[in-house]
Amino acid sequence: MEALYTILIAMSPVGELRAAILVAMSIYGLHWYQALPLALLGNMVPVFFLLWALPRLSTFLLSFRNPAGRFLNWRAERLRSSQESRFKKHGAWVLLPLVAVPLPFTGAWTGCLVAWLFDIPSKKALPPIIIGVLIAGVIMTVLTYFGIKLFWGV
Repeated sequence: MEALYTILIAMSPVGELRAAILVAMSIYGLHWYQALPLALLGNMVPVFFLLWALPRLSTFLLSFRNPAGRFLNWRAERLRSSQESRFKKHGAWVLLPLVAVPLPFTGAWTGCLVAWLFDIPSKKALPPIIIGVLIAGVIMTVLTYFGIKLFWGV
């Protein structure tokens, strides 16, 4: 059951694999070599859906007049105009540090949202997101492993 819970936590937009690895290793008692692949799997499942669904959802929301659609369009245009130079210079690889650094408001979900926002095609967005998830997973596994050793002496 712990494996399923780890995957489900990693799929969530808030904790993603950062929370999944921490919970799996510290609460469920999974070894790092069990927690890491489960968290990676769980974190990548929503990526494929989000990269496919976000453009379709935004097209639907903007297809009729509504305040949410207008606000979404206004906010997206402001972000595009202020950050477009970074994306023109580095392309889809700007997503890599956004996904790889395990801090709040970063991760695979955010990477997918930014890819949608800047019209990065799924085929170009997927490699940096996958690599970023791998890097974040390794960072969190190492931090959790040594944190457990340091604080619990296990």
